[in-house]
Amino acid sequence: MRSIFIFILMLGNVTFMQAQYIPRFDLQGHRGARGIKPENTIPSFIAALENGVTTLEMDVVISADKQVVVSHEPWFSSLICLKPDGSTIDRSEEQSLNLFALTYEQIRQYDCGSKGNSNYPEQQGMPAAKPLLQDVIVAVENYIKSFTQYEVDYNIEIKSQPEGDNKFHPEPGIFSDLVYNLVDQYLPWERVVVQSFDLRVLQYWHEKYPHVRLAFLIQNNKTPQANLKELGFNPSVYSPYFKLMTKEHITYIHSLTHTRPRVKVKGADNSPVSTKMRVIPWTVNEVEDMKRLKDWGVDGLITDYPNRALSNGLGLKRSSAAEKTNRK
Repeated sequence: MRSIFIFILMLGNVTFMQAQYIPRFDLQGHRGARGIKPENTIPSFIAALENGVTTLEMDVVISADKQVVVSHEPWFSSLICLKPDGSTIDRSEEQSLNLFALTYEQIRQYDCGSKGNSNYPEQQGMPAAKPLLQDVIVAVENYIKSFTQYEVDYNIEIKSQPEGDNKFHPEPGIFSDLVYNLVDQYLPWERVVVQSFDLRVLQYWHEKYPHVRLAFLIQNNKTPQANLKELGFNPSVYSPYFKLMTKEHITYIHSLTHTRPRVKVKGADNSPVSTKMRVIPWTVNEVEDMKRLKDWGVDGLITDYPNRALSNGLGLKRSSAAEKTNRK
């Protein structure tokens, strides 16, 4: 019954906004709005919407009962989480609290919001559990329909690495299929980007789900040419740690083309989509860096503080409908 209700709710959202518009500059809220609300929680994603993001960035892991859970680590972090009885977690025991070995019913008993985060003193602590991806989507879509009145994208990171296979997460194909099948029930793929540092994940999606936009996360000092050669194809987005970027890197990426098939719609134009690759760096928290990167020509940025971006003209104000442009 619950799944039927959610399906009807989401169908209503599709009819609510037939046309889809966002600014060309893509402001992404990192783990929602980690600088002001507990990361990867529903309050954090709502706060990001309230501060003008055009994309919600989030991480997903898999539970023992194969639920897609929104979490950065595949275990409970001692920095931000408390045990079900309210006691603290020692750093030495983090990895023993493995989400891949726990059911979601067990996972939801932990509080990953009340403790706050000492690295983000502006963050407002509050009780919060790690949510299911499907519950995040429903909460966000309801909020959009009731308040913000504009759709946002979802940038979903698959947290995977070879040494974690079958220990902290499934192998890339199984992991990816679980995420795809869940998202496919709730969202049009035109509003979804899948990102990963794991080349195996991106290569799997490129082969099996070529209509899905992909973002290549980068945290090495290799050139874009070398990284893309290793990946084997041009993704939709090149997403490096912002301090590793140069203006020359941006110019080079913008010279490349990304092509993917459209999601097939009866009676619509189903020809392939071909666009220039975009550059969206992470995680940019200082206003001076935001402005510099914008001047360099990046296509967006990922930040813990969308409120800072909004107050400096980089977010989407609800009154700025005339400034919105068609999605690319």
